[in-house]
Amino acid sequence: MSQAPLQHALSEALNARGVTQAQFSELMIRLLDHGVLCRSESKKEAELYDRYLQIPELVEDYLSVLHIRLHHERRFTSLRLFPPGAEIPGEADSDDGFNSGLRNRLSQQEVALILVLRAEYDKSLRDGQIDEHGQAALPLEAINLASKNLLGRPLPEGRTERDALFRRMRQLRLIRSDGDNSLEDNETWLTIRPDITSLVTDTVLSQLLGDDAQQNRPASNDDAEDDIEEEQE
Repeated sequence: MSQAPLQHALSEALNARGVTQAQFSELMIRLLDHGVLCRSESKKEAELYDRYLQIPELVEDYLSVLHIRLHHERRFTSLRLFPPGAEIPGEADSDDGFNSGLRNRLSQQEVALILVLRAEYDKSLRDGQIDEHGQAALPLEAINLASKNLLGRPLPEGRTERDALFRRMRQLRLIRSDGDNSLEDNETWLTIRPDITSLVTDTVLSQLLGDDAQQNRPASNDDAEDDIEEEQE
């Protein structure tokens, strides 16, 4: 059976760059399934990121057909997908007006923690407490205190709830930690990845740290959740 014109053109373009269709498929499935890829995360993600560098225009053309945009953070060697209509920091907004089934619904606790992590990352950035990879390291107790100060509530105290919350942050490639077993100790240190700035824009951060922050709550939990979900694929 002969290949369809689009598949044939893609196959020829891939062959010219030394990438097989199976390798392209593996990269696209990983990107669409996870929505984020960080070279420093694992040997496998490093392999896939390097593969992307061989064929960036083919990956982006493929995604553009689906109205999905890819944000490449070259300095920190990471890729993140954004659904149609999402705001990407530093890029012009898309006005195609689509609603997207790619968006993952985030719980209020997840939204709250993402906002706190972004605020703490911004603080570390201002204080020059960023390592050569653009990451900020903070003790869990500092994040818990920031949650109390900014949102008027601490992190979940229950082990199961807290583990699930931080596991989700790791899945989104927003933090690094030693795993769930360390989260019972407030002296545990977490590393906030620079990708947090791609998920929470300066506008959302300003809203959190503005007049409403003085009331120990974001301008609106619902508004903040909507803003983040528009950026989260």
